Amino acid sequence: MSPHLYRLARLLASRQDRLLGRVAGDLASAGVPVFPCVPGQKRPLTARGFHDATTDLAQITQWWTRWPDANLGLPTGAVSGVVVVDVDVREHVDGRESMRRALDAGRAGVPVFTVVSPSGGRHGYYPATPGVVQRSWQAARVGVDFRGDGGYIVIPPSHTAAGSYRLATVRQGASAGIDGDALRDFLDPRPALKPRAADRGMDQSEPGVVVSRLAAWVAGLGEGERNRGSFWAACRAAEHDIAPATAVDVLGAAAAEAGLGPREIAATVRSAYRTTHPTTSTAPRPTEPAAASPVRVPVGAGWGLA
Repeated sequence: MSPHLYRLARLLASRQDRLLGRVAGDLASAGVPVFPCVPGQKRPLTARGFHDATTDLAQITQWWTRWPDANLGLPTGAVSGVVVVDVDVREHVDGRESMRRALDAGRAGVPVFTVVSPSGGRHGYYPATPGVVQRSWQAARVGVDFRGDGGYIVIPPSHTAAGSYRLATVRQGASAGIDGDALRDFLDPRPALKPRAADRGMDQSEPGVVVSRLAAWVAGLGEGERNRGSFWAACRAAEHDIAPATAVDVLGAAAAEAGLGPREIAATVRSAYRTTHPTTSTAPRPTEPAAASPVRVPVGAGWGLA
């Protein structure tokens, strides 16, 4: 069983008209760290973002007295004991189809509970695996993100202009965790990375290690260093022949932790790759339409995917 997540689900089942500050206080009292986000948005209000998350009731009261309409942010990973699979529904990408494939292949179990986002996507909540680092990642091409260590999620009863976050399903007995890396490898496998010659003093290990170190460095950048530092890291990734899509995914998750938005990091990576390889195009290839399937594949009821 996952008593921690079931308790969280009960708290998130509050009425949508309940004061956000009161829900924040209830979560903090239950040992769930939270932090405020811009009203109607997902961007953190505090200087250090999800790193400022706390269970300190005095701090919670101060924040929501100052910003009574602030949305609720929950840090994911070891700090909260929760990891989340974020299934997006966008104009050109439907992450529900990707998640169906993962469920049918046994690469993801049923989450303890799910939340419907204002965009119509789903957030599946799983217990974090104790003693294991489960890093956040983004796989935009398949419409699925993973919120683990180094990430956060906006939770009910927060809302945006498109609508509210709301609890959708709770599955009793769904106690298993999830292997985020295995899910990523199945949904969006990384291409083999070719080693390169010496790189201006950087440790010469495998390129996968190099990009991980670059990501860790980007994640620690402070105010005023983020854009320049992200550009430098993307240039180093280009020099190691790391695919642009890989750089956007890996450095994008790190840059988000440093406070940059996805559009900013994508533009930075494009610029860096054009600078490093002027004759190489970094434009994405057109997506081919998926073959029609005459039979709809059944999925785990706990996800509630339509």
